Amino acid sequence: MKGMPIGDSSRHYHFSKRGEFTMFNAIHFYRVSRWLYVHHVPFLPKLITLLIFLLYNSKVPYQAEIGKGTRLGYGGIGVVIHTDCKIGSYVVIGQNVTLGGGNSRFPGVPTIGDNVHIYHGAVVFGGISIGNNVTIGANSVVDKPVPDNAVVAGVPAKVLKFKENTEV
Repeated sequence: MKGMPIGDSSRHYHFSKRGEFTMFNAIHFYRVSRWLYVHHVPFLPKLITLLIFLLYNSKVPYQAEIGKGTRLGYGGIGVVIHTDCKIGSYVVIGQNVTLGGGNSRFPGVPTIGDNVHIYHGAVVFGGISIGNNVTIGANSVVDKPVPDNAVVAGVPAKVLKFKENTEV
């Protein structure tokens, strides 16, 4: 079939909405474990979370609230999401991104808005809010709240500009 590597039976593939093959990644395992958790099925969500860790070296816990349409880049390799994290819809999270706690100025865990793009290696920590339509640059360290439509980058991250056209 078009788009499927020849002789590669070691990967799991499924059809996307456009009919092309895509690799089965950590977010798909998360969706299964979250469904099992919400429907009070014991043990299996923990087992699937362990499987995510073994396959992708990622922590994508079933307790986290991740909105529809959210994607993890490169299968979700190295992504760490705190158990209490809330992530909006249509968020793109690159590889090696950390969303966690540990900020003494803003205790808690981050809340990520809708249509956010978090590039690889970024760290977002503390009880901060990331607005809608935000872009977080690669390897940025975000430790303060970010307003809607902002582009942030750096260590520590600073607002570089605001997006004028926010239509997707």
